[in-house]
Amino acid sequence: MMFIQTQKTPNPNSLKFLPGKKVSEDGPHEILDKKDTNNFLIRNILSINGVTGIFLGEDFLSVNKKTDIEWENIKHIIISHINEYYADGNESIINKANSLNSVDYNEIEKKIIHVLETKVRPAVAKDGGDIKFKEFKDGKVKVELQGSCSGCPSSTLTLKQGVQNLLCHYIPEVKEVLAV
Repeated sequence: MMFIQTQKTPNPNSLKFLPGKKVSEDGPHEILDKKDTNNFLIRNILSINGVTGIFLGEDFLSVNKKTDIEWENIKHIIISHINEYYADGNESIINKANSLNSVDYNEIEKKIIHVLETKVRPAVAKDGGDIKFKEFKDGKVKVELQGSCSGCPSSTLTLKQGVQNLLCHYIPEVKEVLAV
């Protein structure tokens, strides 16, 4: 039996679970519907009443729930599913199977992605979330917030004051950052 730590995130409806083992070996993933995965553990957690999504980082998973469900009622169920999964000999939840299609980005997009991955992602990962580059057009960067960040009350502030200021500072072509 492993000791799985939990951490609160700035989003009261998202809780971060730290199994002390590898979680995703294939970058960050967000799964909102159990039909979108064959993974036994993820399907079990998404089947729990009130769970709305799971975000998997390198060494944590954050679980999002509906507002009217209390963590006390579901936290222990999630922990027992995670314990059981690793006890069965699984080394990680998502392994390096097939990587997603690679996209050709232009120079500015590559700079934006670099800033997001080196300066923004580590900070949002601490809070159990992630940020994904979607597109850059007419000075506007579109990003997708995942995990604890999606639906978090303070994410708009983080986006405008943190991410937008950073990107505008490093990349003069960037004028605005929007969440999609």
